[in-house]
Amino acid sequence: MQWDPERDLHLRPLGHRSLQLGLAGESTRRYADEWAFSLTDVTELAHEVHALVRADDLEGATRLLPQERPYPIEERALDHLRPAPA
Repeated sequence: MQWDPERDLHLRPLGHRSLQLGLAGESTRRYADEWAFSLTDVTELAHEVHALVRADDLEGATRLLPQERPYPIEERALDHLRPAPA
């Protein structure tokens, strides 16, 4: 488990992080064989977004990004996953 910074279109870290979980053993097999039901190749989309960022069209690049929304969960349910204070 690790917390990675979210990044903007210029790949600069944002002020919040995303939780990344690694899978091993049985969960790896089940993820590949049972839990994942489709894969989508977004390589071309990434090239389009990159081209718009390079052309300084951040609004156009943003329009191509998928809409993200927080997973609905009670805040206290995540307390044990929060990074320790520095």
